[in-house]
Amino acid sequence: MASLGMEGPYELTSEKIDAIITRTSAGNYALGYMNGDSFNVNYVGRSDNDVKKRLKDWVGEYKKFKFSYATSRKDAFEKECRNYHDFGGSKSLDNKLHPERPDDATWACPVCKIFGTIT
Repeated sequence: MASLGMEGPYELTSEKIDAIITRTSAGNYALGYMNGDSFNVNYVGRSDNDVKKRLKDWVGEYKKFKFSYATSRKDAFEKECRNYHDFGGSKSLDNKLHPERPDDATWACPVCKIFGTIT
């Protein structure tokens, strides 16, 4: 079974986000709902610089979230790609497109190698 490697799940509210995410950092998140004791992933995403701020954009759209800090923009991008593929991509998730890399980056997806060769 695929693993997100994230903390949570937590209620997707501004108050809970403020209480749980204590620093400004790149990071990854998953949005979804609980099915009994299981977290069902509906959407995966990332922020290249402030995961707390990005999550607040989703308040009211989903019920629960999980998150993790990233050590760099590249790590956040690669984790988002792995999570996207691990949880079924656009066939299973609400994500309609493969994760985009930052405009100034030349990285490839570590799973499907979209965007060319990893540099």
